[in-house]
Amino acid sequence: MAIHTFGPAAVDWEERVDLGRLRQERLARLRAALEASDLGGVLAFDFANIRYMTATHIGTWAMDKLNRFCLLPRGGEPIMWDFGSAARHHKLYNPWLGEERSRPGISTLRGSVKGRAEAVAAKIRAELEEHDLMDAPLGVDMIELPVLFALQAEGIEVVDGQALMQDVRKIKSRDEITLLNMSAMMVDAAYDELYRAMRPGLRENEAVGLVSKVLYDLGSEYVEAVNAISGERCNPHPHVFSDRVLRPGDPVYYDILHSYMGYRTCYYRCFTIGYASHAMKDAYKRCREYLDAAISLVRPGRTTGEIAAVWPKAQEFGFRDEMAAFALQYGHGVGLSIWEKPIFSRLVSLEHPETLEEGMVFALETYWPAADGWSAARIEEELVVTADGCEVITKFPAEELLVAGRKYWTAGGALNSLRESQSHLNTRLGATQESQPGGGIPSTPRNGRRSTSRPSVSRPVPASGSSSKTSSRSAPSATPSRSCCRTRSNSARRA
Repeated sequence: MAIHTFGPAAVDWEERVDLGRLRQERLARLRAALEASDLGGVLAFDFANIRYMTATHIGTWAMDKLNRFCLLPRGGEPIMWDFGSAARHHKLYNPWLGEERSRPGISTLRGSVKGRAEAVAAKIRAELEEHDLMDAPLGVDMIELPVLFALQAEGIEVVDGQALMQDVRKIKSRDEITLLNMSAMMVDAAYDELYRAMRPGLRENEAVGLVSKVLYDLGSEYVEAVNAISGERCNPHPHVFSDRVLRPGDPVYYDILHSYMGYRTCYYRCFTIGYASHAMKDAYKRCREYLDAAISLVRPGRTTGEIAAVWPKAQEFGFRDEMAAFALQYGHGVGLSIWEKPIFSRLVSLEHPETLEEGMVFALETYWPAADGWSAARIEEELVVTADGCEVITKFPAEELLVAGRKYWTAGGALNSLRESQSHLNTRLGATQESQPGGGIPSTPRNGRRSTSRPSVSRPVPASGSSSKTSSRSAPSATPSRSCCRTRSNSARRA
């Protein structure tokens, strides 16, 4: 059965997201992990971890302040110290916190005030003493140095708590999966509006504004970023939008990151404006093939290393090493934050593979520079790992390169949508002159390496559990299996 997409309203005639169950299951999962560890408690300053354990939220303006903190002691209930009047608000509207577990308190405000580190440490020590946990290490997810030193001065052993939180959050409940699916649905709608709006003359920043409005109108609580990248800015990937103006023939790709009820998206799509060059079409096809090769492997028991192994090495697309190419052929968990566990990358996954499990939700994204030296393709899909494969929840079409903008007409009929951006290269004389010695379209990507080989899609795949080091670029058969994701049907038709 497909993952549900609901409207944002609560109704009495249909079971939708059960927010009470969402809160209870998150806290129960964290408690179980804490009991199985040697930690006496978890102290959280990370907004996503605080929300996971307390279901409190005071707005994204405070995400970078490190001023709120929450303690979950072993065998106890979460205790929340929040920003001023927010603590009173929680008492009124967050009954699951109880009457006395929502308290006012601030940390150092990123070093802006003195004396607060010691106050934080004193509060934590008092709770650990009350629960007889002073002899156990305290896991902390992220911390300012003055607070760390103050906790140590109180006799508290501070250890890493972020790893435990990552392990807890990597498996999503049914309500979390529904919310992630609904968050992706909003981006589907944003891409539809964006596709209709793109044309020569539109600026990247205008596209950012358009997408943001669509998302907020649909109920987004936070648009983290809209990376709008066009034209020659596509190669190399700058990871930030500008005010560049779209032109005919431009490649353009976007990454839309937002949050619905805390649950995020990371969702790339790639287009051209008016028409596409031959080089861009080829780059997109290659980018899609690498993505499909990865998706076809996704099922419980596979590893991140096996999936990363089907992607090209950094040197194959113009980079010195995997660090320099990091996050171009990439995968990461998606939940209350992005770039959660599991992580997929040739830089880390071949040596430190993680096993995929049912209930994981992550994004896989690929990139390929075009042979013209300045264009590039970028595509990303979000997936839910199911019992026998996966389901893709990013639904805006991406199996082939989409051309946006007005259809152009000539005296002889419709202008070919596959053409070069310089008109003379599309005429018989111009193409002939360009092909002579000293001319021609560059065939080397801007990053510096010629790339003419196509990705393999027929090499044997390592068996589940085998070492990913033995195959640097294994890929599945082009024939999709029953356990492949739903989008494989589009790729199969395309083939």
